[in-house]
Amino acid sequence: MRLVLRYTLLLGVLLLSIGPFLWQLSTSLKGVGEDIYSYPPAFLPGDPTLANYGKVADVVPVWDFALNSLMVASANVVLNCLGASMAGYALSRMRFRGRGFATLAFLLALLVPGEAILVSLFLMMRSFGLADTLVAVVLPGAVGALNVLLMRNAFSALPQAVEEAAVIDGANAWQRFTRVALPSVKGSVAVVAIFSFMFSWDDFLWPLIVLSNPENYTLTIGLNYLKGTFALDQRLVAAGTIIAVAPLILMFVSLQRYFFRGVGEGAVKG
Repeated sequence: MRLVLRYTLLLGVLLLSIGPFLWQLSTSLKGVGEDIYSYPPAFLPGDPTLANYGKVADVVPVWDFALNSLMVASANVVLNCLGASMAGYALSRMRFRGRGFATLAFLLALLVPGEAILVSLFLMMRSFGLADTLVAVVLPGAVGALNVLLMRNAFSALPQAVEEAAVIDGANAWQRFTRVALPSVKGSVAVVAIFSFMFSWDDFLWPLIVLSNPENYTLTIGLNYLKGTFALDQRLVAAGTIIAVAPLILMFVSLQRYFFRGVGEGAVKG
């Protein structure tokens, strides 16, 4: 009975987690002739069709919005993986004056809500002449404090003997970072990549503030800005939602084997 109860609870959590997504997917595949407001609701579409996805592209330039989001998310992933890895390695392995204060600064940065500095960020981007550009969307999240601390903890968990052996072999700091430490924390790098991609892809408030030209809109802004167009047909709303969520699923699927890998696995094998 305990095992049955456990799996029943897990099944309930699973349904609560993916139920809305599956319902949106089902709605996006329903044709015009199907009543999406029927009671009891029909979960499976009677005549599945992909026409709704084509209609979304006809109504709004959804693929242009998606391309803008992809460029922003890709830039954030690259900058966070590189910047957070180097900063985390410096805070964990290198000895320099003020290292403890720098770590404390990253910790304190986590306590400041992003909404509290939106005005300052906007004024900064405008003074640099970057307002209403995708560069302005990328810069505030280029190196996240949480990602730096994640990489610091990952490097701190590596055995010290591995780097000591590299020092004996004549490796400098950069070689120890790129050839010894970084390959050993692929799991943490994958976590940083997934978090960075999800944050930048789903971000709504900051792009809404800094962007004014519809040609630069990201996917979240574009779909919400034109939601009045979708109001007459919830099938198109569902199709637009699936288009927005699909890259996140692909991102996780492609990196899941690194995501669940132990932080110190590579170092022990090395």
